[in-house]
Amino acid sequence: MTTDTGALMPQAEIDDAMLASMRAKIGVQLRIDHSVNNDYASRVAVAKFAGGVGDINPLWTDAAYGKSSPFGAPVAPPSFVIGCFSGIQFGWPGLGSFHSESELTFDRPVYWADEVNAACVYDGFDGPSPSTFAGRTVTDHFTNTYTNQLGERIARIRWHVINFERGPAATRRTAANGSRPKLPHRWTAAEVADIEARVLAESPRGAEPRYWEDVEVGDKLDVLTKGPIGLTDEIAFVAGGGTPIPRLKAHAAALHDYRAHAAWAFRDPVTSALEPIYSVHYNIQAANAMSAEYMYDVGFQRQCWQVQHLTSWSGDDGWVKSCSAQYRKFVYVSDVIELTGEITDKTVDADGEHVVHVRTAARNQRGETVMPGSAIVALPMRDGSPSPAARRARKANA
Repeated sequence: MTTDTGALMPQAEIDDAMLASMRAKIGVQLRIDHSVNNDYASRVAVAKFAGGVGDINPLWTDAAYGKSSPFGAPVAPPSFVIGCFSGIQFGWPGLGSFHSESELTFDRPVYWADEVNAACVYDGFDGPSPSTFAGRTVTDHFTNTYTNQLGERIARIRWHVINFERGPAATRRTAANGSRPKLPHRWTAAEVADIEARVLAESPRGAEPRYWEDVEVGDKLDVLTKGPIGLTDEIAFVAGGGTPIPRLKAHAAALHDYRAHAAWAFRDPVTSALEPIYSVHYNIQAANAMSAEYMYDVGFQRQCWQVQHLTSWSGDDGWVKSCSAQYRKFVYVSDVIELTGEITDKTVDADGEHVVHVRTAARNQRGETVMPGSAIVALPMRDGSPSPAARRARKANA
């Protein structure tokens, strides 16, 4: 739908019938075929995903390097499962939605040529609750599990989505006009040169082990910088498999989908084309219709940056056992984000692994924390025992 002033998306209010319908779906394993992007970790699929995240670690893309690594063969980033299946547009017709938080557990690596089989269960919702942003909200909870062709669990993701009444959100966005940041952010040539110099100076630790004995509580992780974020950064993440819900299509293939599922698309008032709701990340009309000021990043994209930050710091011998993050505030196109971390504890866990607990954060150029989080990372020991990566190497590849 369009108006003289811009695009509109369907609007609804939360009512008893809607709540009853969603309660009936709790515990259901969802049909996700239309939202699966990769089910095979080919060399190209892994390279496209790593490129879409901006991760330059050769462990993911160089076959010879991967063969010489503790894994014994090239592997994908732990977050590659997100590029296979991340989420699904589900329920609550007429409400807007924002991915708000995720908890990830990584069990074993994905090798090149592995199959990745995803499943998603709807765990239910909280609410309705009042909101300062919208009229009322409900928060959905989902669990994704990923297994390989051997039936082994690769990873599990628990993710949460805030659904909101669009009408009140749009009204409050207009009322708050004076407090909004000026977008896009305007950088000087000197500032851009400094940012790009920092990005080019950042590199993954790689083959040099980071030993557990050598780190202490209070140590800071190396900084990882993203930005200034452009439209191609967003599109590259989509092209790498990052959360088109449903999978992106064109022309007749898309039109048939949108006729069957009207809530999947909106009419762009500039081009008259039907665009997926997902285009909020690279289409200003869609972003405004979703009550956002400007195009913004993907929640899972931000989470992939966190995983990259951790794997780059820990080195090829380490292993990110788990991480979690909340997506606070939008990361707008034109923003610059710095990811930081600090060790808060080091211990031997229930699995007998030497681990560090890390408090992570991502901040924009306005000094706002846009993603607080935490992680548990296993590190190698100097005693010559197998590293966390080597312990997870598949025997056929070791």
